[in-house]
Amino acid sequence: MSRLRLAVIGHVQHVTVGRVPALPAAGAIVHLETPTWLPGGGGGVAFFQLTRSDAEVHLFTALGDDACGDSILARLEATGARVHAVRRAQPHARDVTMLTPDGERTIIVVDDPLHPTAADPLPWDVLDRCDAVFYTAYDPELIVRARGARWLTVTARRKRALDQSGVRADLVVGSAHDPQERARRCDYALPPTALVLTEGALGGAVETAEGTVRFAAAPTPEDVQGSYGAGDTFAAALTWYAAAGLSPLAACAKAAPHGAAVLRGIDPLASHIDLSHP
Repeated sequence: MSRLRLAVIGHVQHVTVGRVPALPAAGAIVHLETPTWLPGGGGGVAFFQLTRSDAEVHLFTALGDDACGDSILARLEATGARVHAVRRAQPHARDVTMLTPDGERTIIVVDDPLHPTAADPLPWDVLDRCDAVFYTAYDPELIVRARGARWLTVTARRKRALDQSGVRADLVVGSAHDPQERARRCDYALPPTALVLTEGALGGAVETAEGTVRFAAAPTPEDVQGSYGAGDTFAAALTWYAAAGLSPLAACAKAAPHGAAVLRGIDPLASHIDLSHP
């Protein structure tokens, strides 16, 4: 099979993640244990998972003009992938992620994430030559540009932008446990060809015009360290396997172990496993 060309469009947050004994009560002070930072967020986690493959990977994003943005850019470019980043004249947005002993994550977003737009002077024509695009930005016009790819995956959190774009996505992926992502195909202005909603250890479901079919979760590691990035990792792997020619249901089965692998540590980028051709 020829080498795939893939793109990620969206935000990359400066994420500090660490463990806490419990979420703080009102007025309490908690200390992050073993804190580490990573270029995270939906775009960042998906990008790094896709670089664990032999694909030509492009990232389209926006970064602040401070040292935080510089640090993220250095980490992104160290992958050897193609990074297309516009610099905004403002500080880069940060996240603080707290992991409780059960591995559940709580995210505090500091400032709004920075996203690229169709008006940014980036090489958008690359998208027309992509086998697949994973989209997690805000601009509806940019979804129109992304539709030039052979396959378009959109995160369910961008339902509003997708509806406004007038574009039909090949696949929308989200979590059935998240009220901002939980919806049916018929709730979309143009129902996606496939809607995938995950349910953690219960697996998930793929809804198409033919109906809904469930898929099983991958085995959960015995010692779960953290769930941060598991959903975005699964979505990236799902996009990879769909671009490689698998049906949405078969792609979910192949992507599930990638999402589960993240549970082994607190840094999802360090826990990613390689993507392989089916």
